[in-house]
Amino acid sequence: MKELFSNTRHAAFGLALGAMSFAVSGAQADVSFEGETVEWIIPFNEGGGSDRWARFYAPFLSEALPGKPTVAVINMPGAGSTRGANHFAQRVDPDGLTIFGSGGSTQLPYLLGDPRVEYEYSDWSVVLVSSTGGIVYSTPEISEAFAADPVATMAENIFLLGSQGATRLDLVPLLGFEMLGLDARPVFGISGRGEGRLMFERGEANIDWQTSSGYLSRVVPLVEQGLAAPLFSFGAVDADGDIVRDPTFPDIPTFVEILEKVTGEAPAGPEWEAWKAFFVAGFSAQKMVFLPDGTSDEIVAAYEAAFEEVVANADFIASSGKELGVYPQGTGETAEIQLKLGTTISEDTRGWVVNWLREKFNVDL
Repeated sequence: MKELFSNTRHAAFGLALGAMSFAVSGAQADVSFEGETVEWIIPFNEGGGSDRWARFYAPFLSEALPGKPTVAVINMPGAGSTRGANHFAQRVDPDGLTIFGSGGSTQLPYLLGDPRVEYEYSDWSVVLVSSTGGIVYSTPEISEAFAADPVATMAENIFLLGSQGATRLDLVPLLGFEMLGLDARPVFGISGRGEGRLMFERGEANIDWQTSSGYLSRVVPLVEQGLAAPLFSFGAVDADGDIVRDPTFPDIPTFVEILEKVTGEAPAGPEWEAWKAFFVAGFSAQKMVFLPDGTSDEIVAAYEAAFEEVVANADFIASSGKELGVYPQGTGETAEIQLKLGTTISEDTRGWVVNWLREKFNVDL
C-alpha cells in the first residue's frame, strides 16, 4: 500500500491532466451517445445513500452528455460492494456506455487489502468526486438521554446495528463506538445502508447510521414523525485538517465533541489516528464516478465536461443541497486529488486497523 501522497507532485499531475483535457476538447465534439443507454453501476441495493446520489445525478447527466443518452442506474450489490467493482474492472467495455459509482464501502476494502478486491483504482479514470457526511441516529428516547448524559445512556443500553461488515464503511462508526465505550453489537450481512435503515424501522436495530443523502431523504421523515433522532454526525474536515461540524447539519454535535465530552480530553493515540484516516478516506471522497481502463481521452473529456456542466447547472445547485447535502462536487484536478485522499493511507494506520479487526471481530485479512 502506498504512503500518503505528495500534494505538490499530485497538483502538478493534475495540471498535466487539465492540459490534456484541453487538448482533446475539440475531439470530444465527435463523441455522441445519441440513442444509447449509459448504465451506471452502483454496487449496493436500492434505497441507500449511493443509490439516491446516482439517481439524483442521472437525469442531469443525461442532459449534459453529448447525444443526451438515457442514464440508467443498475444496482449490483454483493460481497460488501466488491462484486460490482470487480465486475466493472473485468467485464466492462471502454466505450463510455458503462460508468461505476464507487462508495466508501468500496474504498475501504481496497485500503485494507481485502482479498476479495480485484480492482485497482489507478486503472480507472475519475470524472466526479462527491464529498459527504454521515449521521448516527437512534430512537428519540435514547437520543434525548444521550444528549443529557452519554456515559449513563451507553451504560444502560445495548445497541444493535445492521452492518455490511467491519471492513466496509461501517468501520468508521464501529471504531468510533469502541472509542466512546458504546456497546454496539453489529448484525453483519446486510447489503447496503438502506437495509440497515429498514432494520431500524422494523425495530430489529436501535441504532443506525446513514450517509448524508440517505439521511436527508429517508431518515429526516422519520425524525419529523418522532420515530428517530440524531445522536451525532461524523463531522467534516476543514482547511487545517481539523474535524468541525458538518455544514449540512450544523446543529448536530460531531463525534469528536461527544468523544471529548465522554473522555474529558482531546482525542489522541493510534485509535484516533486510525479513525480520522478512514473517515477522511471514506467521506472526503465518499462517492466517485469512474470510466473503465482503456477509455479514450475523448470519452473521458466528454464525461468531465458533462459533470462540470451538471454541477454548474442552476437547477442542480438549487436542489442538490436538499438531496445530497452541502458538500463539494469535484471534477477535473479536484477529483484527482480527492481520489488520492480516498484511496491512500499509511502502512502504519493500515497495520493498526488490520490488527484491531482481527482482535475485535476475528476478521483476518
